[in-house]
Amino acid sequence: MRAESIGSDDPRDRLRRREFLCQAGLGVGTAALASLLAGEEARGADRNGTGLPGVPHFAPKATRMISLFMSGGPSQLETFDYKPMLVEHTGEELPDSVRKGQRLTGMSANQATLPMAGSIFKFARHGESGAWVSELLPHTAGIADELCIVKSLYTEAINHDPAITFLQTGAQIAGRPSIGAWLSYGLGSENEDLPAFCVLITKGKGGQPLYSRLWGSGFLPSTHQGILFRSGSDPVLYLRNPEGISDSSRRKMLDRLRELHELRVEETLDPALDARISQYEMAYRMQSSVPEVADLSDEPESTFDLYGPDARTPGTFAANCLLARRLAERGVRFIQLFHQGWDHHGGLPGGMRTQCRETDQASAALVIDLKRRGLLDDTLVVWGGEFGRTNYSQGKLTATDYGRDHHPRCFTVWMAGGGVRRGISYGETDEFGYNVAENPVHVHDLHATILHLLGIDHQRLTFKYQGRSFRLTDVHGRVIDDLIAS
Repeated sequence: MRAESIGSDDPRDRLRRREFLCQAGLGVGTAALASLLAGEEARGADRNGTGLPGVPHFAPKATRMISLFMSGGPSQLETFDYKPMLVEHTGEELPDSVRKGQRLTGMSANQATLPMAGSIFKFARHGESGAWVSELLPHTAGIADELCIVKSLYTEAINHDPAITFLQTGAQIAGRPSIGAWLSYGLGSENEDLPAFCVLITKGKGGQPLYSRLWGSGFLPSTHQGILFRSGSDPVLYLRNPEGISDSSRRKMLDRLRELHELRVEETLDPALDARISQYEMAYRMQSSVPEVADLSDEPESTFDLYGPDARTPGTFAANCLLARRLAERGVRFIQLFHQGWDHHGGLPGGMRTQCRETDQASAALVIDLKRRGLLDDTLVVWGGEFGRTNYSQGKLTATDYGRDHHPRCFTVWMAGGGVRRGISYGETDEFGYNVAENPVHVHDLHATILHLLGIDHQRLTFKYQGRSFRLTDVHGRVIDDLIAS
């Protein structure tokens, strides 16, 4: 063994020095090792599903969260950010005074012109709040008074991969824990038979790729990574016993395996082995809990009417919204839905019609269903994508067709339940919908506010890795108090 590895923060070196000290058989070495691992054991205190000591930091307004992530970047100008001035000046060149020399993507930077394109869809005010909502979203318009619509979100990322990674992990570079992993780590689970963090992806959708690191645990213990639920007879892969293996045989095998791991833990004091034991046991319990929660046959006809006809088809966005409600009422801490296909560089009107038809009714139904069941008050629902779209047309602009490029400088998300203010629109963009004009909200601010609603001080939920204490909001972020109900 290299002597210099003893003081290293590299996880591989921690394992080597652990084995070195144990195998040496020295009482002083064992005592030193116990001290060295104290921090790791403290961080592993959430293995029993109860979360970290002292978390939540204060009384939470929400105990769980459902994220409806619209992958690809839905256009705010066709959904919630009504800009009559932009419509009036459709076809005119984007003024330099509006663009202000800001960067464009390589997909439209070389266009000879940047003609502004107002939305061809009608907008109207809805509810007592008078929120502007597009005709593309009639069901969402019907719950306008439940929504907290944030129109002034912005990000630094201008391309999909870093932008999606930023929204999910708080960093543009891959490798950090996802927000669901942070919540699982800090708060633990409310149901010992289901994972604290579940992921649902609409099947059969194209668009920007999705990958497991978006719901990964990064440098947090692996027990906190998201578990992907799939459509079909096996919602979670490899849960079923192999052919010829009975439940009693499986149980005996796990018991013997646990005994072997516990012997190894005594020798190495390796907390990763405890995590592995916990995962085996969770998988065993999930053999009965997952089929039960994924079986929608006990849902009444009225529920399918609420979510729409697609709710009967496994893997659709509507079916995933219904499954998200079932997971929420069983105490799953964080439920992440992904729906691809919002990247409309061309053919935007037709593409938006399709995407909104697939998601509008079910998104609104989820909020309605949670409220009817008394779950909305402590369930935070967040809808949105990784960035917005430009106010100018990418490619040829016609009276009925146009496209929009990526736009990080302003986009819209909505939140409902979980302690947010109901029936408000927060923030404003300029009259052409290009820049934030009032009450900017950075992605780090959004994350800080979400954690606050769940009872977490974003500056205090940290994990030391490679000599530095990391957190979801890095060294940034502020809680937007105006979004929180009193």
